[in-house]
Amino acid sequence: MLPHTENRLAGATLHLLSCPVCGQTVRYTSAEALACPCCGTHLFARKHASLSRAWAWLIAAVLCYIPANVLPIMETRTLFGRQDDTILSGVVYLWGAGSWPLAVVVFVASILVPLLKILSLSFLLLSVHFHWRWAPLQRTRLYRLLETIGPWSMLDIYVVALLVALVQLRGLATIQAGPGALAFAAVVVLTMLAAHAFDPRLIWDSVKETVHD
Repeated sequence: MLPHTENRLAGATLHLLSCPVCGQTVRYTSAEALACPCCGTHLFARKHASLSRAWAWLIAAVLCYIPANVLPIMETRTLFGRQDDTILSGVVYLWGAGSWPLAVVVFVASILVPLLKILSLSFLLLSVHFHWRWAPLQRTRLYRLLETIGPWSMLDIYVVALLVALVQLRGLATIQAGPGALAFAAVVVLTMLAAHAFDPRLIWDSVKETVHD
């Protein structure tokens, strides 16, 4: 038996459901889908096909991660020619220009964070698939962290959009988002969808089985 789990009861054992939108706790007496009395959101004991859908979104994100870092994220055309920049080349340019704090921010937000999100989601999905029973609280906190940092991975897209607007207004050059920007945006969206499809309550199901054993 895991330590400190003998006094913990799952919400399903007590016939309780928590609304993912407003946090309202609802007691139910049957397996039928309920609606939250506070906001009207449909409530379910577990998300339907959570692991299958999360794996599908995550695999799609992995397939987009490589072109997101290899293909140009920004295409610049001036009187002197054309320049294509990838995320990594932008980091190198910023570092060489002396803007190392910005280079670090772009590297962490655009390369490191998406990779860590993919690895963390893979870890969570594997832990549920193989019914791992250790550190459920820490794994749940990891999932909450992934949900929180998800939108902040779009830093490069925000920067490109801002540069396009500023440069086009001043008529200095022509800047367009490259195919890498689309792939990178797809990575961010797909990892967010994978995190949303994953049901963190599955983490505690194995713990509940351990307590009952």
